[in-house]
Amino acid sequence: MNNNTPVSSRPFPLTELPVLPADARCRVLSSAQLRVHGVPAGQAAARCRAGGPWRQLLPGVFLLHPGPPTAEERLQAVLLYAGRPTVAGGGEVPVQPGPAPAPAAAPYSAVLITGLAALSLYGFASAPPVTALERIDVLVPRTRRLRSTGCARLIRAHVLPLPELVDGRPVAPVARAVADAVAHLTDASSVVEVLTEAVRGGHCDPATVVRELSLSGLLSRQHVVDAVDTLLAEGRSLAEGRLYELVRTYGLPEPVWNVDLRLPGGPHLGGVDAYWPERAVAIELDTRAPRPGGRPDPGPDLSDDEQWSATVRKREHLELLGITVVHLTPRKLREALEQQAMVVRTALTAAADRDPAARVVVLPR
Repeated sequence: MNNNTPVSSRPFPLTELPVLPADARCRVLSSAQLRVHGVPAGQAAARCRAGGPWRQLLPGVFLLHPGPPTAEERLQAVLLYAGRPTVAGGGEVPVQPGPAPAPAAAPYSAVLITGLAALSLYGFASAPPVTALERIDVLVPRTRRLRSTGCARLIRAHVLPLPELVDGRPVAPVARAVADAVAHLTDASSVVEVLTEAVRGGHCDPATVVRELSLSGLLSRQHVVDAVDTLLAEGRSLAEGRLYELVRTYGLPEPVWNVDLRLPGGPHLGGVDAYWPERAVAIELDTRAPRPGGRPDPGPDLSDDEQWSATVRKREHLELLGITVVHLTPRKLREALEQQAMVVRTALTAAADRDPAARVVVLPR
């Protein structure tokens, strides 16, 4: 036997590695993990040569078989590249005595899958499968000293959102993933599909999506603005449908829907989404996107302060006239319909104990 064979070209039996074919995470390892198991960088590189048993998917990340990577293996590779642990001092970790330990369940930190890859994991029909994506987006801290390469596209963030765990992998919340996906979509119809599915599928409300788009600076793009108009219309339609469901499911009296209120012979008081004239109770749906500070974004015809002031003035004016205004949001209707039904029922019941409201004229909108 020739004992002069260089270490980098000696065969390394796969059986000595913690390879579990049922788990794609164990078929993708970083160079740091391989060193823990006694495989130096040179030997790993030698196994990735043409015709070799391994492949290098990304710098410092290895696929422990020669075939094409699965979706799970691509995701694991990107997570390991963007968040893999470093070896102190750049040296190799010596082989530890005893059986080789299994790789850590999450040997990456402070990174999240986002964009279309995240939406695919959430089950979006509008997102291609992970295997069809040329790039997989991953959120990293802005101080992370790496660059995008291969299938990994790094998106730097000052503050990372709290991750959702999907199949044990850290994934950005839906609204953030939608914004990161839209950032790389140039086709208006694709943007509309993604935004609409986020809302129609019950993943999040329009206001949350619009806030993320605004924070990402995407509302300066006309095709995104057009898509947001469609999204807000979709969100209002869904919220109105849930309001109808609230009234009928919980046996509330039938109101008049979508009406304008006026003083007899006087000024216009404003529109409401539902109104019980005999009890002077109105429901107002707020489907506008909130801006920083919690207030809604302005409409197209008013400045921010004017829009907010007009909304407050209308509500205060109605309440001075003895009309109870119940303020509901799409999120409240989506997440706590029964609780909102109790709020409306309480307002209707309390009407009998209040002084009679001023007479108003009710007109269809």
